[in-house]
Parts: sequence; structure tokens; C-alpha cells
Amino acid sequence: MEEIGNLMHGFAVALTWHNLVFMLVGILLGVLIGVLPGLGGANGVAILLPLTFTMHPTSAIIMLSCIYWGALFGGAITSILFNIPGEPWSVATTFDGYPMAQQGRAGEALTAAFTSSFVGALFAVLMITFLAPLVAKFALKFGPPEYFAIQLLTFCSFVGMGREPPAKTIAAMMLGFALAAVGLDTMTGTLRMTFGQTQLLQGFDFLVAVIGLFGLGEIFLTMEEGLAFKGKSAKIDPAVVLRTWAQLPRLWVTSLRSCLVGCWMGVTPGGATPASFMSYGMARRFSKDGDKFGEGQIEGVVAPETAAHAAGTSALLPMLTLGIPGSPTAAVLLGGLMIWGLQPGPLLFVEQKEFVWGLIASMYLGNIAGLLIVLTTVPWWAAILRIPFAIIAPVIVVICAIGAYTVHNNMFDVVMMLGFGVMGYLFKKLRYPLAPLILALVLGDMAETSFRQSMLLSGGSMSIFFANALVGSIVTLAILLLCWPLIGYLLDRWRASQGRPKRA
Repeated sequence: MEEIGNLMHGFAVALTWHNLVFMLVGILLGVLIGVLPGLGGANGVAILLPLTFTMHPTSAIIMLSCIYWGALFGGAITSILFNIPGEPWSVATTFDGYPMAQQGRAGEALTAAFTSSFVGALFAVLMITFLAPLVAKFALKFGPPEYFAIQLLTFCSFVGMGREPPAKTIAAMMLGFALAAVGLDTMTGTLRMTFGQTQLLQGFDFLVAVIGLFGLGEIFLTMEEGLAFKGKSAKIDPAVVLRTWAQLPRLWVTSLRSCLVGCWMGVTPGGATPASFMSYGMARRFSKDGDKFGEGQIEGVVAPETAAHAAGTSALLPMLTLGIPGSPTAAVLLGGLMIWGLQPGPLLFVEQKEFVWGLIASMYLGNIAGLLIVLTTVPWWAAILRIPFAIIAPVIVVICAIGAYTVHNNMFDVVMMLGFGVMGYLFKKLRYPLAPLILALVLGDMAETSFRQSMLLSGGSMSIFFANALVGSIVTLAILLLCWPLIGYLLDRWRASQGRPKRA
């Protein structure tokens, strides 16, 4: 009952007229960002974050989170109409969504995608509403060893559960740690890796790095590929919506399974992209029409869209309760909270109740508004995609430069943004994951501080990380996840020696 009372207070905060305006603006910007390949949720939030510095933190986070919801909705439009994934997690939607559009069923595919996205997000928001306060109360008992153990578990999870090769994940993460270490050491007062540059005394600004790595890096790659937009037009009329909604209840098992997969992959650092592929694969395996997937099955649209939205939304649970981002976009939002002077973690639920519950209430309202907006404005978004990318790309680059400059009103930040943009381009060309680098850049300082505080408490003994059952079990699980790829490799070698097939 306490959570319900807090949620009602959150609705009172979110339903003020100015917050509703910011919510609407955020959704519209988010759909636009999701529709335009080369941007994306994390990129859009990073680029627009400097514009919120003068806003109240509650209004700012509501607008930025609604940009995220809108981007999740918008990614399906390009996937279905143009066979161009507007977001990485929309790739699986193209498998059946685009064939449906070619068969003249674009309205049906879009309605199914938007409705499934709404269902997945609603499931995740309900989970956050009732689990977040419990996790936060439990985390209030944490000290430096427990916080370091959680952070170590997060880093190791990217290695053990990621789809990228472990060596590339570790290399990206190590680079992130190195970038996080630049500047003034807060515990000893010594300078680290500044190379005589006074601009680096405070280290690399998180926002500048993210704008370059995500925004410019993706634009450079897209410009190289010479992207051109060619696709189907679409209009969703009420009859199509009602007819599609009548079909969806029979797919409730697929939706529920996709919600569970998405929430699990969101809370753990799996992410929306693996969740969408995993959910699509499971739907294909368990469906009686599995052999027809890829030819225009509505179930092949429902599964990945539900899982992607559930994962993208549930990634905010560990960010709010533990200060651990579950996705790149959550990492950008975490950086925003710290810039506004808010400390993510369990104390946020005690000291900033209005902020937290206003955000959670806006998740409900934002998803309802997002569903209504995308159902009624699809033709407009499809028309935007007919603008030549040669016009859109320079506009995005200028927006990135303005966003980087407004962080400190310093041209050095624009130069650094260009440097990070080249780094992001190289990472994408060489197929190195950016998410571990961003995670290490955000959490590197926090993990280092927690570790050093733990060492001071124990007099330099590592046994403090096994001093009680809680911290010991978390560290043990982290080590297991770190070694999981090696364990899997050894198991495959053993199976091969026994003449057995490799693991699926």
C-alpha cells in the first residue's frame, strides 16, 4: 500500500501541465530519433542532455526518459516499412515485419509492434513499481565491499553474458577504465594521465564522450555506407487496429514469455538487442507455425518488440536502486542524474521520493501517450525517411557539436567529441562493443573508490570481499561469470573429444 500511495503522489507530480508538455515533446523527439538510422535512444538522450541543465531534475528526467520510450517505438517503423533497423534491437523485427509490409499488411504489422511494445514496457514498469522499493531498502545495508561486489558483478556479466567475443569486451572495458582514471585522484590529490593539459584536470567529461562515441561514430559509419531510404508507405486506420487487437490475445503465451525474457535481460546487463533475438528464437521454436517465420508471421513481430521494450524499461531498475546502469541509455541517464547533483542508489528513494515516483509515474503515462501518438502519426514519420540522408547527416553532426559545446562552453570539448567520434567509428568498424566502454567510463571512478575504501577498512586484505555471505556470494558469482566463456570453451572441447555435438 505504501508503494501505491507513493505512486499516486508521483502521478500528481507527473500530471502537472509543464511535465505533460515535456513528456509530449520527449516522445515526439524520441520517435524521430528512433526513426532516423544513425541515432538511437542512447545517442538522442546524450545529445539532448545538455539542454536540460537549466530544467528541474524531475522535468528533465521525464523528458529524457520519454525520448527513450519514443525511440523504442520509432525503431519499429523503419524496420517494418523500409527494412532498415532504426535501432539495433529492431533487427529481429525486420525478419517478419518487412515481409508483412510487402504483402500489404504494413498497418497490421505496425499495430502489432506498437501494441506489443506497450505491453512489454507496461510489464516492466509494474515490476519496477513493486520491486524497486524492496531492492532499495535491501541495498541500504550495503557498505563499500558490497557496492564493489555489485559493480564487479556488472562488469563480469558483460563478459560472461554478452554476445561479443570476451576478449573484445574486456579490451573495451579496460579502455573505459583508463579513460575514467584521467584527471585528479580524489583520494590522493595526484594527477593521472593529464599530459600537462589543464583541460583534463577533471578528466574526460562523460557527456562529451557519449555524444562522440554514439552520435558521431554512428553517423560516420552510416555516411560511409551511403544509406538510402526506399520502402513502403503505410497508414493505420481504426479497422486495422481493431482487427489486429482481436488477434493478439491468442498470442498471450508468446507475450508473457517475451516479457519475462526482456525483464531478465534488462535487469542483468544483457540488453534489449539480445533479448529481442532470444525472444524471436524462442517464439520460432515453440510456435506451431515456426517453419513459416520469416515469411510474414505476426508472432515474429510480437515476440522481439515485447522483449525489447521490457528489457529497455527494466534496465532502469538497477540504475535507480543500485546506481548500476543496465543498458547504454541507462548509463547516459545515470550520468545525467549525477550532473544534476543526484546520487543514484538506495538513498534516492529516501531523499528524493518526489523525483523517483514522478519518474515511475511518467513511465506509465509516457507509454500510453507514445502508443497513441505512433498509431496516429505513422505516415508523417514514414515521410521524413524520404528526405535525403545527405541533408539529415550534417544536421545531426551540428546538433552533436552544439550539445558538446554547451557542456562547459568550451571548444576543447568539441575537439574531444570529434576524437571520441573517430573512436566510436573505429569500434563499430572493428566490431568492438561500445556498451562495456561506456559502463566502465561511468562506473570506473565509483568502483575504484569502493575498492580503495574497502582496502582501507580491511588494512589491505582481500578477505573483506568474502567477509560475509552476501558479499562473498556476489563476488563468487562475478568470478563465475567472468570465467564462463572459458568454461564453455572447455565444455565444447570435452564434448568434441567424446564425439558429442557442441552446446546450442
